[in-house]
Amino acid sequence: MAEARPASATAAVDVFKLGNYSTKAIRTSNAPKTLFIVTPENEGTYPVLLFLHGYNICPCCYSQLLQHISSHGYIVVAPLFLGVCSLYCRPDIKSAAEVTNWLSSGLQPVLPENVVPNLSRLALAGHSRGGYLAFALALGNANIPLNLKFLALIGIDPVAGANKCMKSVPKILNSDSFNLDMPVMVIGTGLGGESMLGCIPCSCAPDGLNYAEFFMKCKENCHGFVISEYGHTDMLDDDFCNNCLGTSIGKLMGSMCKSGKGDKTLMIECVGGLVVAMLMAQLEGESRELDAIVDNSSIAPVKLEVMEASQP
Repeated sequence: MAEARPASATAAVDVFKLGNYSTKAIRTSNAPKTLFIVTPENEGTYPVLLFLHGYNICPCCYSQLLQHISSHGYIVVAPLFLGVCSLYCRPDIKSAAEVTNWLSSGLQPVLPENVVPNLSRLALAGHSRGGYLAFALALGNANIPLNLKFLALIGIDPVAGANKCMKSVPKILNSDSFNLDMPVMVIGTGLGGESMLGCIPCSCAPDGLNYAEFFMKCKENCHGFVISEYGHTDMLDDDFCNNCLGTSIGKLMGSMCKSGKGDKTLMIECVGGLVVAMLMAQLEGESRELDAIVDNSSIAPVKLEVMEASQP
């Protein structure tokens, strides 16, 4: 069994700091997609998070964020999607489903000795286009059956296209509402919808296709947060431009996304803490951390706004 977390009167604040587990990064190609895995090294049994990356951003560019999550006692599995077309997403949704089905037989052999995945406690998350992919997968758009059940869904500044005339396919935002059978968290950024090109409407998370739309489509059981003073890629490693699928693509991504002026480490801690709080609540039944953040968002390391609860 995994080690118990130490009790603390300020436990809610602790999710924004690194946890008590040492972590290890693993890369493997023995799966339907190349995987970047961050796992606790301590002997134990741990819940699992499937994490889907943004467009042309390698999973390793999230290493600080994924390490933060894993250090609280979670195995994070991040598949790599290589593709030129950002809008036609059905192949990547299917690949995410294939990785999900692979976990049952394939994950254990690539983990450190005495580290055991508990796949009955499985969650799904994604950033940017990966956030859209996560929602699309949870909504059943893979067209292949899943042999595992997700217990929670987290969208980190999800984006469903380049603009209202160029939406990602399938067009999941066209529905009146999402009919999801799991709790949801949507995390948005205040600067994600702003353009770096002045009056030219070109942003990384355009209005009408970003976190606000995803949150509104969730009928119930959905937590929404906005990190108001940071941008769409501010939760990535500082050197992510050089680590992407090509330095030129990485630099292009960085130049298009407006960034906040604050310390990026605090942004990573905030996003990581929100994810950890959601996982603790939905995978382990420990909701006091999430409840405390909802009740008093000032405990977050950066300015954090709580979105009004979505209505049925």
